[in-house]
Amino acid sequence: MKKIALLIGALVASSALYAQNANQALLQKAEANTAFYGTDFTGTYAVRQEKPGEGRNDIDARMYRRDSDNKWTILITGPAKDRGKGYLQYDSNIWFFDPADRRFTFSSARDKFQNTNANNSDFAPQHYARDYSIVSATDVQLGNFSCTLFDLKAKVDNVDYPQLKLWVSKDDGLVRKKEDYSLSGKKLRTTLIPSYQLVRSKSGEHRVPVNMIIMDNLRGKKSGNKMEYERTLISISNIVFDKVDDSVYTKPYLEMMSAR
Repeated sequence: MKKIALLIGALVASSALYAQNANQALLQKAEANTAFYGTDFTGTYAVRQEKPGEGRNDIDARMYRRDSDNKWTILITGPAKDRGKGYLQYDSNIWFFDPADRRFTFSSARDKFQNTNANNSDFAPQHYARDYSIVSATDVQLGNFSCTLFDLKAKVDNVDYPQLKLWVSKDDGLVRKKEDYSLSGKKLRTTLIPSYQLVRSKSGEHRVPVNMIIMDNLRGKKSGNKMEYERTLISISNIVFDKVDDSVYTKPYLEMMSAR
């Protein structure tokens, strides 16, 4: 009986270790799916900000990313009053350029993008496996998707949110839903990614969100018995995976483009 008990204990421990390794591998895949190494990424972003009772605000932008060098550039193309504004990240610093005064001001990953519910960091690769530890992982159903629901806790200080809940579809490692929490456990934001587009290029196949819906769980208005939160819809199109000139990731590029 003792040998049987020891054998059962070993099997349980082995099963738990297998599940732990499988969950870590899925989280690493989810992280890898947010980055495009070995190539530059270019895309058109349509950002729609909706505030209950206040209408909507639309922003158009062109984004350039070189994830291998941790660089990205966002050039705002509309509306007319914001055209020529831009963001630049390099050497782990983010700069905002305003053509009205021809000045660069320091921004950060946590700052809101053009006063929307999106953070600057939402436009860059996400580091779920690198910066967070798995507290728990549970198999759940999210609509039509069979997912693993991760409860994550930050293991470093320089993150936007100290706690996350992450729904990752098990078959492809794509993030379908994310909830951001404060250290005290208060829900701050909810992000939904209902669908992805497959883009084939010389560098391989890449999955890019069609839309991202970011809801601010702290800002909203009550309508009857229902709470309506501010939300931002980000649509991504015209995607190209080709190298762009190095100058695109520089301050002079933003200055030059703003003058056009």
